[in-house]
Amino acid sequence: MAFSSLAEIDSYMKENTCEFWEAVIREEARDSQQPEMDIVNRMTQMYRAMKEADETYDDTLTSHSGLSGKNGKRMADYAATHKCMCGEFGGAVMARAIKMAESNACMKRIVAAPTAGSCGVVPAILITYERMTNTSENDMVKALFVAAIGDVIARRASISGARGGCQAEIGASSAMAAGALAWLKSGSSHLIIQAAAMALKSLLGLVCDPVAGLVEVPCVKRNASGAMNALCAVDMALAGIESAIPVDEVIDAMREIGDLMHKDLRETGKGGLAATATGMAIAEQL
Repeated sequence: MAFSSLAEIDSYMKENTCEFWEAVIREEARDSQQPEMDIVNRMTQMYRAMKEADETYDDTLTSHSGLSGKNGKRMADYAATHKCMCGEFGGAVMARAIKMAESNACMKRIVAAPTAGSCGVVPAILITYERMTNTSENDMVKALFVAAIGDVIARRASISGARGGCQAEIGASSAMAAGALAWLKSGSSHLIIQAAAMALKSLLGLVCDPVAGLVEVPCVKRNASGAMNALCAVDMALAGIESAIPVDEVIDAMREIGDLMHKDLRETGKGGLAATATGMAIAEQL
């Protein structure tokens, strides 16, 4: 997809009287010189792979390091008690986000969304929404095309923790999920853009500090936090709250912040939580 800004997508929608997802498909078809149906079929397979990863979560597995595993089931069991402070939907989203991230740590098949380290955010929200609302798979795939917001972020800034910190991974995935859910709830390009902006700017400056250099601590739990951040952004947008800073400027700010970050705060495992006494002790044990 060759769109370089969300403002460009919005303008295309207005000029061609189409929806966000349609604009993305058309531009991808033009840019890749492939039939639109082939593009839709690939995205459908991607969504089905997300659902398969969710369905095949194994709560008996732990990662090779022993730092990840079983917490997805713990969260799901707690959510099932209906005592979750974030409600039934929020509890299910957190559980799925953790499960997906744990599956990644345990070397199971996942879909990078946009990266492996942030693989839990988008599917946690979309799969939970589909199951709790009985929305058609066709509409869920359209929502995934809306989540192509991540492609714009990659073009204008980065989706790499090594380049931009975790704001570029969990931040990007949270914005993608927020935009996708805003479309499902409203269909409005304005709300898609507002939700994405608020989700991303709430995670600006988030460092990438994997303990022992592994994509496990704090990465797995950040998937749950990123998903809940997306829900918060969507609810604010639906309430009529708007981002004071346009979304493309938020993305540009993320790029600038990433450039200013010390290298130890960008996936090297040398700063942040990785540099704490406990973090260093874990690294030594492994």
